[in-house]
Amino acid sequence: MLFKGVFVTPFIPPVTMKTLCPAEFNLSLLEEGFTARDSVDQTIIESSTGDDRDAFYVCDLGDLVKKHLRWARALPRVTPFYAVKCNNSISVVRTLASLGCGFDCASKAEIQQIESLGVAPSRIIYANPCKQASQIKYASAHGVQKMTFDSEVELLKVARCHENAKLVLRIATDDSNSVCPLSVKFGATLKGCRGLLQRAKELSLDVIGVSFHVGSMCRDPATYTQAISDARCVFDMAEEFGYKMSLLDIGGGFPGSEDVKLKFEEITAIINPALDKYFPADGGVRIIAEPGRYYVASAYTLAVNIISKKVIVKEQSPSNEEEDDETNEKTMMYYVNDGVYGSFNCILYDHAECLPILHTKPKPDEAMYTCSIWGPTCDGLDRIAEYCSLPDLQMGDWLLFENMGAYTVAASSNFNGFATPDIHYVMSRPAWKCMQQINTQGMPAPVDEAGPACVAASCGSESAVELPAKLHQNLLA
Repeated sequence: MLFKGVFVTPFIPPVTMKTLCPAEFNLSLLEEGFTARDSVDQTIIESSTGDDRDAFYVCDLGDLVKKHLRWARALPRVTPFYAVKCNNSISVVRTLASLGCGFDCASKAEIQQIESLGVAPSRIIYANPCKQASQIKYASAHGVQKMTFDSEVELLKVARCHENAKLVLRIATDDSNSVCPLSVKFGATLKGCRGLLQRAKELSLDVIGVSFHVGSMCRDPATYTQAISDARCVFDMAEEFGYKMSLLDIGGGFPGSEDVKLKFEEITAIINPALDKYFPADGGVRIIAEPGRYYVASAYTLAVNIISKKVIVKEQSPSNEEEDDETNEKTMMYYVNDGVYGSFNCILYDHAECLPILHTKPKPDEAMYTCSIWGPTCDGLDRIAEYCSLPDLQMGDWLLFENMGAYTVAASSNFNGFATPDIHYVMSRPAWKCMQQINTQGMPAPVDEAGPACVAASCGSESAVELPAKLHQNLLA
């Protein structure tokens, strides 16, 4: 069973205790036997009846529920604070709020969005080490106390703008083995921490903990061990100045799909022993993290339509002039209705590699060609894939891209007048029932593998539906 023999982090009350309604999440509930891929197929069928075959997303919000259960199993001591910058779609953040997640906000606008859902300020960390003074004042006025810093200048701003701040010292890490390093921009060295702690004390500021970020898509889990060890050093250092720290933030960068060399559970298998060694459970230190792509990457599938095509025929050599044109090598250039200024900005900003999946399976003997895929704008930089192998496709055919939920929607633009794709949200009924249970009762308690898991039919219902414990296993399948 999912939670058998595992300590579960105490439940954080969600947004409200009212009955959840699918309309609030802008989602459609999938009937038994139907999947998110079926929703993709249905949307393609419906759009193919007209000329406007616009690109679109299908987001399986049930995948977020699945990820939340997986997190509780793999990192039972760590409370997730979702990184809003990764994907701020309202249906996504509302789902995570209903599950009891905290939120990592980097700006006034992100704080406003999360507060608009009724999330308590205590469930927000203002995790931007370099903040505009006016936005620090906003956080102060709205009760957001936890915030990071890594410089004396930031301490001086906080001292002027936020008298109740609970400060978290961000330290630098060795992120040389991460795809997206961050320590080049943020983080104080261990040597510099002593001076910062001393300055904070002189300014009568309350420093409650330490944070770090090993960079996104870290390929060496041992980096976490070193960072946690370094955090312990800073905790001990802080005691010299009279601080009794109570918060450790281990950052983000956790993989959100399975097409990675280093899997999520391989990382957590390193993190958990390090936490037990340097921050024992009875030490009174609360541990949080800032997962972003972990929650949303695999939830999104993008469907794009081929709007144009160019066939490049390799020029014949003199010795082959009499050969049939069909023997010549052909390459294809396909143009689709989304690109790097839209959803595929992840190629430029997130080092993503986006490879297409054919919506219609090719015939076993169908010829394959070397192809490139291009976006719709007039910019030569707008290339999605330089080399891939595809059959001879036609205008109106569809290509699918999976794992498109992280750092795609949030940074897309309308460059050249091209609209961002619509998003269709779906969730299975078992996932919906599980989310309602978590929203009203907290995370499921450990149960016997053969026993039932009680899932509330709705928040307003006095009765409950007994669903087999296999429900939670199925959500993780």
